[in-house]
Amino acid sequence: MNEKYKILETFDNQYPDRDYLITHVQPEFTSVCPKTGNPDFGKITIEYIPDKKCVELKSLKYYFNSFRNDGIFYESVVNFILDDLVKVLQPRYLKVTGEFNPRGGMYSVVVVEYPYKKS
Repeated sequence: MNEKYKILETFDNQYPDRDYLITHVQPEFTSVCPKTGNPDFGKITIEYIPDKKCVELKSLKYYFNSFRNDGIFYESVVNFILDDLVKVLQPRYLKVTGEFNPRGGMYSVVVVEYPYKKS
């Protein structure tokens, strides 16, 4: 999984002197539970303030689809996505939120931000 970021394509930010927020939502994210092998479903939301680059949406879709058969915990997938996007975009700010469907009566929400702000 360490080469997934190569799927992501970028284009030049047309407004690099302005801070503005971009939000992308993948409402049908899927991966596999590494403990049980059962499919996991969820919604991934990406919010970022670009610097010089923006992510191209078709490549982002393929990037998300590349997790479909991967055994990965919720916490790991959200952090993995953040790390890959930071690597290719070098944004001013980026937040990834994973909202995962209920399993066993519980659902999980995992949020990670770059740069990390300690409370």
